[in-house]
Amino acid sequence: MAGYEDIFARARREGRPALIPYVMAGDPDPETTVAVVLALAEAGADAVELGIPYTDPLADGPTIQAAGQRALAGGATFEGVLALFDRLRAVGGPPLIAFGYANPIERYGHARFAQRLAAAGALGAIVPDLPYEECAGLRGELRARGLGLTQLVAPTTSDERAARIAAASDGFLYVVSRMGVTGAGGIDPAPVIDQVRRLRRLTELPLAVGFGISKAEHVEAIGHVADGVIVGSALIDALGGRRGEAASNGARTFIASLKIASHKA
Repeated sequence: MAGYEDIFARARREGRPALIPYVMAGDPDPETTVAVVLALAEAGADAVELGIPYTDPLADGPTIQAAGQRALAGGATFEGVLALFDRLRAVGGPPLIAFGYANPIERYGHARFAQRLAAAGALGAIVPDLPYEECAGLRGELRARGLGLTQLVAPTTSDERAARIAAASDGFLYVVSRMGVTGAGGIDPAPVIDQVRRLRRLTELPLAVGFGISKAEHVEAIGHVADGVIVGSALIDALGGRRGEAASNGARTFIASLKIASHKA
């Protein structure tokens, strides 16, 4: 898929991993989301995961759960989040990937969801609670419109199952660095590096590592072997619920530091 391929090819040419931050849409308001996403792009983000707030986010740790609650308290809706994709495209925003949960997407309708993302120029979607065995419907609707459905693989996943998951993944394979939920509590890079090397033997897809990536040292260490790094909770912590220019300045500073580290990887 051209959009994903372009992102990872550019990063590869520059000798670094792609930098993919995660932002909760509508936290704390739509205007701040737009400002933050644009600031991330200015600071060097290659793409942005835009989270869709949900009342039962099984994969989200406390930081992202709180961000989702702030967004919902501020009036965020599924339709409103999709409108943010449209707004960001209209102002020349970066490549976007929707990060959402299966139930609200199913209620909205797979075909309708895929059509809205395609119209907004998104790359595709990540649905962490949708097993690859059950993804054919949504994946088919996305792929019919040139979009992708990216799958996640856990550190405990067997080689056999990981290969099947990779075969059902589009754009890249999301490498979950540790068991449990998202969070900035930290990781030990050594086993993550081993995990990436193991998966490298099973698929030709780019490998992007997420869950627990929180500081420049992680980006530098894991970026030696991974094709991309995904940063969510640490960024949201850095923003601290601020609004407008204060939030966009915080986003710019945080991601700029990770961008510098990515060039050392």
